[in-house]
Amino acid sequence: MSRPLPHWLEGLANASRARGPYRVSEAARALHRRLTVIDLHADPLMWSRDLLVRNHYGHVDVPRLIEGGVTLQVFSTVTHSPLGINIRRNRTDAPDMLTALAMICGWPRAAWTSKLERALFQARALELAVKGSGGRMAQVRTRDDLRALVAKPRPGATAALLSIEGGQCFEGRLESIDVLFAAGVRMVGLTHFVDNDLGGSASGEEKGGLTDFGRAALARLEDRRIIVDLAHASPLLFDDVIDACRRPLVVSHTGACSACPNERNLTDAQLKKIAAKGGVVGVGYWKTATGGEDAAAIARSILAVVKAAGVGHAALGSDFDGAVAAPFDASGVPLVTQALLAAGMSEDDIALVMGGNALRLLSEGLP
Repeated sequence: MSRPLPHWLEGLANASRARGPYRVSEAARALHRRLTVIDLHADPLMWSRDLLVRNHYGHVDVPRLIEGGVTLQVFSTVTHSPLGINIRRNRTDAPDMLTALAMICGWPRAAWTSKLERALFQARALELAVKGSGGRMAQVRTRDDLRALVAKPRPGATAALLSIEGGQCFEGRLESIDVLFAAGVRMVGLTHFVDNDLGGSASGEEKGGLTDFGRAALARLEDRRIIVDLAHASPLLFDDVIDACRRPLVVSHTGACSACPNERNLTDAQLKKIAAKGGVVGVGYWKTATGGEDAAAIARSILAVVKAAGVGHAALGSDFDGAVAAPFDASGVPLVTQALLAAGMSEDDIALVMGGNALRLLSEGLP
């Protein structure tokens, strides 16, 4: 069993600018109750938090997902985080803060040195949470799982899908992809904050394109029907994958440069390329993604994605618990519905953004 990080320390990393209960209009709340809500990225697994109880710190747990009406939450596994982390340039040889986190939280010793073992440990943690949830959380691994989830919505329940943030956990072996698939992984981000042996990060040193190993890994992922995520990809890696991929892609958590220009967000040209591949773009909730610190800023960024890529390609990608400050926790997701209504978006289009587009992508992409 692992130990949670001290509450005060995690609270510094994952702050909510306001605590619930959140004030939402009756019109927005009524609409939100009718929606299928899917969030494409959150990182609570790395903090060893008990997901089955309501916590007063961080952003995500099962009670708050249910309260926020989240139908499906994508849970990411994080396996490497460089000291001095920033969105511009991170050294590949910088000390890895996940090593210290693994030691402090009492992860298995194998996970202290192996990034693959870190991913597998977090995968097991999610599986144990699902098993111990008393039916309050299911895990989606297949299209049939997804169809069952949507066909018979269960009040007082939510669901999870497992992803990986950064292919460094493959440890240079294609066979690792098969091991991770068996552990339930169904979405993989190729890079995180540093370059790795698949290709370049938007925040890396070289910011290169796909390597030979990266091309082989991309083919293996697509053969396995694991959805490829281009969050954190360098521009060269982004274009190489767009050219090489055979299936729709996701950018799980990002923003639009037209609303908030920086290295972490996507240009209109990149947004159009994702749309042309039939993919979706999850808009994050933190200031670097949106340029603001409230639900209205999230709505503005969603509208910027819609303007460039079309309403059929915008989605949610909070980055909850990703060592970021967010305007609210998972129980406050109805605030996004309210902000989109206030921005003049139609109810049908809101339904697409809040989950319909992500549902299409997963329905097409899962095994």
